Amino acid sequence: MIRLENLSKIYGGKKALTNISLTVEKGEIFGFIGPNGAGKTTTIKLMSGLLLPTAGQVEINGFDMLREPEAAKKQIGLIPDRPYLYEKLTGMEFMAFTAELYETHFDDFQERAKGLLKRFSILDQANDMIESYSHGMKQRLIMASALFHDPPVLIVDEPMVGLDPRGIRMVRGLFKGLASQGTTIFMSTHTLNLAEDVCDRIGIINNGELVATGTIPELKNKAKTGEGGLEEIFFQLTEEIIHI
Repeated sequence: MIRLENLSKIYGGKKALTNISLTVEKGEIFGFIGPNGAGKTTTIKLMSGLLLPTAGQVEINGFDMLREPEAAKKQIGLIPDRPYLYEKLTGMEFMAFTAELYETHFDDFQERAKGLLKRFSILDQANDMIESYSHGMKQRLIMASALFHDPPVLIVDEPMVGLDPRGIRMVRGLFKGLASQGTTIFMSTHTLNLAEDVCDRIGIINNGELVATGTIPELKNKAKTGEGGLEEIFFQLTEEIIHI
């Protein structure tokens, strides 16, 4: 599970996040949406230990990110919006690098790695240099490597960037399947129909503050949008009204 308590971040005197508190339970898919610059990526970097908070606490599967950073990070599979990879490695070499990074000791490394690469439709390119991969292939490789150590928590930033329709469909099914097996998923996305389709609950952030959390019916009630969908809820709660 994930617990954020009064999480705040200040850059150069400017507040990027202010007192973000929320809990994501085991097996839950939590969507995190908001306008550009609202604080989504900052929140993810704090959750994954890539930034230190100005104040507040991040707890991942019972481990405090400040007090036990290595233990907390081992609980996470991180899928960033941009796949930063060592492009002079092959796909299989990158999988081996990730396995070593997480100190996994699987006797069946080859079988495990090949299974994940096949699942993400890049097994045929396993021995090709990553620099030859398309953006979508790199994104799928990041996903495969993030799942190698069977993390109980998956943190995802814009999972559909660079994926074709087949890849998008595969990722939707993947997230639902992982959650059904008990994986906790925190997903930041601009793809509102994805959030509406796969998320159990959604948090809406604006100007560094969490303005609402809840199921779609709960958010509809808060936004007083009637039968409107998540897009209408989003604009209502972030006051991003578009005049045509």
